[in-house]
Amino acid sequence: MRNLRGLAVVVTSVGLLSGFALGASTTHRAAAQSAQRETLVHNGLTRSYVVRLPREAAQRNRRLPLVLMLHGGGGNAGNAETMSGFTEKGRKEGFIVVYPEGTSRLKDRLLTWNAGHCCGYAMQNRVDDVGFMNALIDRLIADYPVDANRIYVTGMSNGGMMSHRLGIELSNRVAAIAPVVATLFGDEKRPEHPVSALMINGLLDTSVPHQGGPPGGRASGAWDGTPTMPAAEQGAFWARANGCTSAPVTVDRGSYVRSQYRCPAGRSVESVLVEDSGHAWPGGQAGRRRADTPSAALSATDVIWEFFKAHTR
Repeated sequence: MRNLRGLAVVVTSVGLLSGFALGASTTHRAAAQSAQRETLVHNGLTRSYVVRLPREAAQRNRRLPLVLMLHGGGGNAGNAETMSGFTEKGRKEGFIVVYPEGTSRLKDRLLTWNAGHCCGYAMQNRVDDVGFMNALIDRLIADYPVDANRIYVTGMSNGGMMSHRLGIELSNRVAAIAPVVATLFGDEKRPEHPVSALMINGLLDTSVPHQGGPPGGRASGAWDGTPTMPAAEQGAFWARANGCTSAPVTVDRGSYVRSQYRCPAGRSVESVLVEDSGHAWPGGQAGRRRADTPSAALSATDVIWEFFKAHTR
């Protein structure tokens, strides 16, 4: 077993951030702008998000699942869309995909999420991202044929950490979460309601050590100094929250290891460790130039959607 690396985390220095995190290229920004881009004012901040609808959305008598896909630190909506391929998946499977965007001192570049102990601008300024996402869900339910019982959150790195936070603090609204290359910090409160969770990490990822502790490399400036928990604690945390068994059943598929906890009916907790994957979205595209090459061992987007569609709040 090698090392897990966790997040597309952001450094507070702009120079380091643009060189390390999932920076937003012109192509990614253009992709987001060509989509159905909307804004929402929350706590005095104008927040943006991109909506992608399947053909079924025109049939207003049918409510559709909603997947909220959160970009990594330094990324944006276009980056998240290109990297994950969730838009095409939503069109094929008939669900709505929304790509919300974080905040930055640079307006629409180097965006981050306030996941508590990370990352960058959003963390430092204590941006109310939970409140924003709660308000966004309200807006989406009002504007689109969203099934309020089938709302899901996934995200890469800093967006994956934010997925954890939303699963905890919006457990009354979110049916399931799927953080990718993310982590926990050990001081998270147990959610008030059950939320199924699937975690995907890469064994070659070195930004967040598999055994826990401080983040490595140029990412360290994005944090508040709180060490990360071991990667396995993500599954253990959600197993406790969902009343599952304390030890998972683990199956080695060769290129990845999948661990599943035994949970009460209607709840699931799983984790996937991909052996040849670093800091990347398995089966997707690299988030930036010189980024880790995504593993071809599995498609994170396919695995996540199969997990999501099996769960209703």
